[in-house]
Amino acid sequence: MEIYDTEEEQVEALKRWWKENSQSTIIGLVLGLSVVLGWNYWQEHKKSQAEQASVLYGQLLKAQLANNKGSVTKLAERLQTEFPGSDYAAYSGLLEAKLKVQQGDNAGAKQLLEKIAALSNKELSNLAKIRLVRLMLATKEYEQGLKLINGIDPASSVGFSNYYDELVGDLYVALDRLDQARTSYQNALRNGHQSPLLQMKIDDLTMPEKLENKK
Repeated sequence: MEIYDTEEEQVEALKRWWKENSQSTIIGLVLGLSVVLGWNYWQEHKKSQAEQASVLYGQLLKAQLANNKGSVTKLAERLQTEFPGSDYAAYSGLLEAKLKVQQGDNAGAKQLLEKIAALSNKELSNLAKIRLVRLMLATKEYEQGLKLINGIDPASSVGFSNYYDELVGDLYVALDRLDQARTSYQNALRNGHQSPLLQMKIDDLTMPEKLENKK
């Protein structure tokens, strides 16, 4: 930093600096202020959007409890249209897909579930995939169900692998590939999927062997 002998020299130096840098300084201040104001606006906008979506989702849940299927559909579609990409939109899609299955619109349900399955949110994506495979099982699309599960990246399905193992077992049973079904069920058991129903499925597959060994 320069050292000036007199106060007049300091003032003159400041005047020269301001003359040389005033424009860039003002532009920098304006840009900085714009960034701050823009960021604050964006945060408030996100908060407002989340609050509106939350209110709509609450109305949807009330409509579901009241078994008002028409309102459920309308509110779910509003959430997906007005707040696309939000978790509320995805959860409303899961509810709407369930309703479509109950109404016999399997194709519509699949379309919704496939859309949610493609999301980056791992929990929502896996929930949608599990429901999609169950729907394929119900509509006898066994090979398609196996193909979907086989295409899932294990890194993206941590915490859900036991559910997939049980579903694979169900698909193999439907295909009458019982040895593979038993292996899949046992994998689900080893992966921590504890349920009386799973154990019953394993017992049903091992019972014929036990009877055969007794002969």
